[in-house]
Amino acid sequence: MKGKSIEKYLVLYLPWGLALLFEPDPVLSYIIAWLGSILIFYLTLSGWVVPLPKDRRISEQLMRPIFLVQVIFAGYMAVATIFYFLNLLGYVDFLQVNDVIDQQKLELAATCQRYYVLGHAAFVTGMVAFMKYPVKQVYKVDTGKLANTLLFVAIITLVSSFLFLKIPALSQFYVQLTALSFIAGTLALAFAIPQKKLWNIVFCIFLYISNFYNALISGFKEPIIISVLVLGIFLYPNYKKIVSIVFMPVLIMLFYFLPTYNAVYRQNAWSDEVNADEAYKIALDETLKGDQSDKQSSWDFLSFRLSEIDMFTTFVNSTPKYVDFYGFKLLDQSFTAVVPRAFWPSKPSTEALVMERVYDAGVVNRGANVSAKPAFIVDAYLSGGALGVFIALFIYGAVVQLISLKAEQLFGGYILGTALIFSGLFQIFWRGLSFEFLINSVFWSYVSMLLIFRIFKATRILTKI
Repeated sequence: MKGKSIEKYLVLYLPWGLALLFEPDPVLSYIIAWLGSILIFYLTLSGWVVPLPKDRRISEQLMRPIFLVQVIFAGYMAVATIFYFLNLLGYVDFLQVNDVIDQQKLELAATCQRYYVLGHAAFVTGMVAFMKYPVKQVYKVDTGKLANTLLFVAIITLVSSFLFLKIPALSQFYVQLTALSFIAGTLALAFAIPQKKLWNIVFCIFLYISNFYNALISGFKEPIIISVLVLGIFLYPNYKKIVSIVFMPVLIMLFYFLPTYNAVYRQNAWSDEVNADEAYKIALDETLKGDQSDKQSSWDFLSFRLSEIDMFTTFVNSTPKYVDFYGFKLLDQSFTAVVPRAFWPSKPSTEALVMERVYDAGVVNRGANVSAKPAFIVDAYLSGGALGVFIALFIYGAVVQLISLKAEQLFGGYILGTALIFSGLFQIFWRGLSFEFLINSVFWSYVSMLLIFRIFKATRILTKI
């Protein structure tokens, strides 16, 4: 393809090759593989491998896959493991407190990091191989009415999401529409502020605060971080200095304080001792006080829960040594998961199917009341080792990019296409999950995208060029 050379793609795989070469030294091998992902970020985000899209300024296209999806997905997958690695070397809060090293765990961590950098390279290869901008437009949207349109979409999708929540067989659409409503409301706020539309701003702030509070009482860290991150990205084109000064420190503080907040909140809210509002107040108070145990909690979060490498090492240690590779079995189960339970009442539980391989690997005991879904790259490895990682992550990157392009083609460009529809309906791409959950979510999100497109056409939000 024009502007794309095989040689530059091959450079993306050099870190993996070098890390393999130094396999006998697990510390050096890990460091090479970890730095390799940093190099891949630089080579792709600088436009060295493939020129970045020129139809918009960089600050105005940050929601495109090459930027946001890569940074979150690959950053979480391959870069966040550094804290686990330091912990294995005896570090706590970046200070060495123990010089006794478990050599087997260190070797397994290096092995997993090599798979991570291979997966990262394959992921961006699939993505940039299908990058083709500008997207040929078939429909257009009235840019002068975008702020009102986005606010309207936020309200309608929020109301619709609660209706779907009442129907158990369609509850997954509640998740999709709730995410879409949040993205629409946040995007509407980012449009309303520079246009000084007072009532739009007031209503959007109310929606945003409501969403942020719901994130705080969800018991999970990701919705809170995403709430802040998305608002910062949407405001960045018009308020670069303010966003840089305010949002970056806020995100760093969230990563530091959220582990404590979440631990205290779950302890109270999930024990049925107090309601969500009281649990929120208790957790906030405890977090703001802070003590030494909180610091340990934060380091434990960074080491063991920020990334999933600890779980990955268990899978690598058991497969194929004790458990054979699964081949196409996980894909077969994924297509089964796509069928709605309304049409197949006796359909096997997706959660149960996924947990079987978790039990077989010894990640958790069968009697434990926990959910430990493997990450996408883990399922890729379990399906076929290094080859499985390469093929699955290449397809992952290609599908992400192609869906984003399709959304821009259908919805009149970047704003409604990628920033709203793609980011609202396909947030599962940001983190990735086990095959069954991801394929099911992407399939039905794509169906939702096509239905929303028809609604937008019928209501003349979109008009043919």
